[in-house]
Amino acid sequence: MKASLRERMIDREGTCFPSKTYTSMVLEPAYNEAKQHFIDSMVEIHYAHLIMLVEEGLVEKEEAKKIAKAVSSLKIEEIKTGNYNPQFEDLFFQVEHDLIEDAGDIAGNLHIARSRNDMGIAIYRMTLRKKILTLLEKALTLREALIELSEEHKHTIMIGYTHTQQAQPTTLAHYFNAMTDMLTRDIKRLRAAYETVNRSSMGAAALTTSGFAVNRERVKELLGFEGMIDNAWDAVAGADYIAETATAVQLSALNLGRSIQDFLLWGTQEFGAFILSAPYVQISSIMPQKRNPVSIEHMRALLSSVAGDCQTVLLMLHNTPFGDIVDTEDDMQPYIWKSMETLGGVYELLSSVLLTMEVDKENLLKRAKESFANVTELADTMVRADGLSFRQAHHVVSATVKELMKNGNKSLEALTLDLLNVQSKLIVGKPSTLTKEELLECLSPEYFVQIRTLQGGPSPTRLEKTIKVRLAEQTDLSNWLIDKQDQLRVSKENVTTIIKEWNIVDE
Repeated sequence: MKASLRERMIDREGTCFPSKTYTSMVLEPAYNEAKQHFIDSMVEIHYAHLIMLVEEGLVEKEEAKKIAKAVSSLKIEEIKTGNYNPQFEDLFFQVEHDLIEDAGDIAGNLHIARSRNDMGIAIYRMTLRKKILTLLEKALTLREALIELSEEHKHTIMIGYTHTQQAQPTTLAHYFNAMTDMLTRDIKRLRAAYETVNRSSMGAAALTTSGFAVNRERVKELLGFEGMIDNAWDAVAGADYIAETATAVQLSALNLGRSIQDFLLWGTQEFGAFILSAPYVQISSIMPQKRNPVSIEHMRALLSSVAGDCQTVLLMLHNTPFGDIVDTEDDMQPYIWKSMETLGGVYELLSSVLLTMEVDKENLLKRAKESFANVTELADTMVRADGLSFRQAHHVVSATVKELMKNGNKSLEALTLDLLNVQSKLIVGKPSTLTKEELLECLSPEYFVQIRTLQGGPSPTRLEKTIKVRLAEQTDLSNWLIDKQDQLRVSKENVTTIIKEWNIVDE
């Protein structure tokens, strides 16, 4: 008789934990992530917690030395390259088993006043804070590139667009400076996320702290955390630290994606703004003339994947109970890591693409000169010279442009003083007082840009001042990053120094 589906299922899955499918679907992937991302932080926590237990008199020094010796003897590289063993539910229990095998039952005291809950959250936070700092380092490299490009293209005249239509003359530097400022806000949001992430959960234990008189502040200090999560329930249940990071990363991807879309357009032959360097284009298999800007295309797609992975994080958190729960743990963490790694890669790629591209300055200037985009300044000039209200001047200039276009003219080359005066007489009852020379000047894109010296404007003289400020900001942002990296390095070195003083670590 053929076995029933239930019998076949039990035969395949087994009768004890963990089942075959649960192992392959959940435990093994989680283990593979943990062995690569968590083992180093786990060891740091073991040492820090043990030091605190000794200092508080909860573990004898000689016992602690045996435990520390076992921790130092862990075969970290073997763990990182090893396979999942279903004998242990996860990396924590495997390491605990190895420590007890080495030091004996006394190693179990390492778990005094500690749970996988508070330890796991601390590991997640320690892992995430490092990844945030790595991402910030790459973001600052892109910011430096944008500042350099702003300096290079202060005099590169181009048309600015609104509603995808030609609007006003500006410079390529003005655009790169705008990108710089938006990226700066992204960086500040990531810094704020770092401050939220870099808080210790240790001492919360499972949910309610412990009856042992442990020193939570000391462990926080040893692990390089800048703050502590006060409420023990919040320490193991709160997941907004990862949601905040995901939101900051997602918005960074969305912001950068808008410029990526511009670059794809500007790189077309029709637009002709720039030519990408050879390392960043692909040829066509059939069309010999093609230089496909695949590097920019891939960046657009990758940024969309970043936004998607971040959204996955937020959706996995949505409507979950406010407690220790797997939805916010091993299954969720890889999505934020992947999004940050991808965004950092895009930052690096875009920096190199922009710094090596060849900008066609002559073509951009030619288009600006031929465009109707300069006529805002003509209206402004008529206000100053003819005493018109801006609305009157706007009507005169608008009517003049319409007449030109009606007659098939598509550039300002045909805009003469006579044509302007015809409309001026019709609308305001008098001709303009402008001379031909003054008319030509106010229709010049170079003049248009030059006189826009207000804060935030595209004038080269204004941008020189702006760039100095951005460079000073770059120094401050870089110093913040160095300071945070140093804090983590110093805390780790302090723990290592204490353990070495116990004379148990093999040199």
